[in-house]
Amino acid sequence: MPSRILIVDDEKLIRWSIAERLGRENLLTTEAADGASALEALAREPFDLVLLDLKLPDTDGLTLLKQLQSQVPELPVLMITAHSSVDTAVEAMKLGAHDYLTKPFNLDELVLSVRRAMETTALRRDAGERLREAKSRFGFGQVVGASKKMKEIIALARKVARSEAATVLLRGESGSGKDVIARAIHYESARASAAFMNITCTALPDTLLESELFGHERGAFTDAKNQKKGLFELADGGTLFLDEIGDMSPSLQAKLLRVLEEKKFRRVGGTEDVKIDVRVIAATNRDLEKAIRERTFREDLFYRLNIIPIDLPSLRDRTEDIPALVDHFLSHFSREFKKPFNSVTPEAMARLKSHPWPGNVRELRNALERACLLAGSEIIDENDLLLGRPAPAPAAGGKEAFALPPGGVVLEELEKSLVIQALERAAGNQTKAATLLGISRDQLRYRMEKHGLPPRA
Repeated sequence: MPSRILIVDDEKLIRWSIAERLGRENLLTTEAADGASALEALAREPFDLVLLDLKLPDTDGLTLLKQLQSQVPELPVLMITAHSSVDTAVEAMKLGAHDYLTKPFNLDELVLSVRRAMETTALRRDAGERLREAKSRFGFGQVVGASKKMKEIIALARKVARSEAATVLLRGESGSGKDVIARAIHYESARASAAFMNITCTALPDTLLESELFGHERGAFTDAKNQKKGLFELADGGTLFLDEIGDMSPSLQAKLLRVLEEKKFRRVGGTEDVKIDVRVIAATNRDLEKAIRERTFREDLFYRLNIIPIDLPSLRDRTEDIPALVDHFLSHFSREFKKPFNSVTPEAMARLKSHPWPGNVRELRNALERACLLAGSEIIDENDLLLGRPAPAPAAGGKEAFALPPGGVVLEELEKSLVIQALERAAGNQTKAATLLGISRDQLRYRMEKHGLPPRA
């Protein structure tokens, strides 16, 4: 559909010349000889751009520009002015005009200015639409929780998003939703139009993690054939989410502390400081106070990060949120799988509420995704939920596979012993150890933390 241009000028010949030239560019034009006619035209139909003369018989261009900015703020305006009024035209740009043209002007230059203005406006409109879409996908509207604890957390996170806080620390078990809160803080903040970058601190060896965070110069190491910007630089003006910060090595902790304190860093192999403005959201499922006592986490970094701590509860501590989470995930999977999933049976809901959820919300989401894939109807029943492995079958002769000793056992000690044995048999591979025990990797990690076993046992 052709773009529509409103030409506002009291000189008929100028209006005709502009209209004729823009018409050859397949642009539709409407003419107005004064401010009143311009406002009437704007009330009748939408326009993509306004060409506005600074001098009009019934008003001046600046006054009309202010009216346009208040009524249609996204509408681009090109001012037309005489050489003697250039200072006033510059003032118009401060008030929101996109650009100005001085009389007499070249019509080909006018066409270029019109095209540039409309392209810029289209880019801004697209960027605004993408931002609105991102807010709808990742904003606080996607944080599900009606429990008192979650309401308090969402309220605090909203305040953080609106604040100038440079650091935020999210604490909670694996799968409790720290990444969801981090994204919501970013997309509901003034930084939303800039980048949200994230990285898991345990995903890479120290040397690669340092390069990912700070970038490197060409020739900094063998494979550094070109300069590379790191996540801090890419997130300038936005947010960097550092997941599992508690597992970062002490040497990188020191470099991170410098960035937080000085708001600048050097690329690997670099000699010049790079200044940045980045909000850092760190997350951990570790006991950082214990890590400080064990000298595996810097105390000064902890206090720098812990200015605004947000502690996320485990799902088993907010079971009243499970029905709302179930509705949320069923709605999501209905859209994703293009198949309606309306609800769960009362028996299935009771099972969901009684499950311990060591993997928290992530485990619940995975369980419901699996159920939706396996379900034979729109309603999820208890048989669609595969929560853990069923109890072992009795051994031959009717005896249980594991016989209870006459003197009994301490269940916690037995569980710890089995976890240690599984890890030893799996040579420290947590996925294999979890398989040996018939539980998920998240469930294994929960038990390892509960019994104080090293993360990489």
